[in-house]
Amino acid sequence: MFVDKAKIFVKSGKGGDGCVSFRREKYIPAGGPDGGDGGRGGSVIFEADEGLRTLMDFRYKNKYIAMNGENGKAKKMFGKDAEDLIIKVPPGTIIRDEKTNLVIADLIAHEQRTIVAKGGKGGKGNVHFKTATRQAPNFAEGGNTAQEKSIILELKLLADVGLVGFPNVGKSTILATVTSAKPKIANYHFTTLTPNLGVVEVDKKSFVLADIPGLIEGAHKGIGLGLEFLRHIERTKLLVHVVDISGIEGRDPYDDFNKINDELKQYTERLSKKHQVVVANKIDLMQSEEVFKSFEAQINKLGYEVFSISAATGKGLKELLRYIAKALDEIKEEPFIEEEEKYKYYTIEDNDNNEIIVRKENEYYVLEGKRIEKLFYSTNFEDMDSLRYFQNFLVKRGIVEKLNELGIEDGDIVKIFDFEFEFYN
Repeated sequence: MFVDKAKIFVKSGKGGDGCVSFRREKYIPAGGPDGGDGGRGGSVIFEADEGLRTLMDFRYKNKYIAMNGENGKAKKMFGKDAEDLIIKVPPGTIIRDEKTNLVIADLIAHEQRTIVAKGGKGGKGNVHFKTATRQAPNFAEGGNTAQEKSIILELKLLADVGLVGFPNVGKSTILATVTSAKPKIANYHFTTLTPNLGVVEVDKKSFVLADIPGLIEGAHKGIGLGLEFLRHIERTKLLVHVVDISGIEGRDPYDDFNKINDELKQYTERLSKKHQVVVANKIDLMQSEEVFKSFEAQINKLGYEVFSISAATGKGLKELLRYIAKALDEIKEEPFIEEEEKYKYYTIEDNDNNEIIVRKENEYYVLEGKRIEKLFYSTNFEDMDSLRYFQNFLVKRGIVEKLNELGIEDGDIVKIFDFEFEFYN
């Protein structure tokens, strides 16, 4: 099964907490602080792996959580850093932040990596808080918080050549005939519901061929499965436009050709400008040679090369493949993203974010932010030195000044998360 879109939840590891510890060795009755730092939490990293072809694994597992960093230890021992969580995806995968729909990364090359959620930095042990006036700090710093987010994975095939055309014109038969791919083939519409890939070898050259499921009118608006399939054509270098020249279904091949090209143009102007080769399939079922000659003349006027083939018998396929291989060598490599269509990228926020929000909510004064959260959970409110450090931090960071600007008075309530304190200046 081919899966080209998936939603998953990722969470990095929290940084390990710093340790509160004091030397307790023989002949050293009142040793100083020796608490070590916490280790860094694991980051969530995505890596492109050319051995993968689909996003199917994400249908069965959609939650990925990295390990937390180890807490610091006595004797100034650092906690162990957690291993990063590596998630492998096929090349051609776009990673989006679900909340903003902005692109985090576009992984197109084998082993290309990107960090999606950074691991939290480890907290400092109490050895860092010793001063001339604070000889025995009974507190340490907590580790930085983890990052978590829901993301959307979107796969665009990385094929050299894409087969396009209406349903049941013989695209899957062509793929099965010229490659070792084995798509499901039958004489009814929409046999192919998922793109198929195959490798073509001709005259010591090779290229990747993708059978894109049949398009219909209105595909660019999402009618049928249009948008799901059109995205896979974007990254091909060349399009092989297949039409049914036999007319056994009462369709006009020239009219079909124009309708499909209009769908490509409506989806994005860039698709309509791609190099195209037109293939008139099912010539073995054609009633008259004049039908092909008339079609060829119309297409030639538009500037396209036309080949007549029979995918069922193999007639004309070798000439077609040689032409495609030569054309691929001559087509100039284009960037995957045109200058005017560059993605808007999401910036991974730093979990060391120091911003503290001070606001008034009804009768309460509220303090919010990762930095205040880290400070709050690092504070030992039963220890005078730790409490004094907490208060000094609020003063030095200008938090008390901001509270005064909001009109706080002695006895008013300050909320930090679910905890409430009386304010006295």
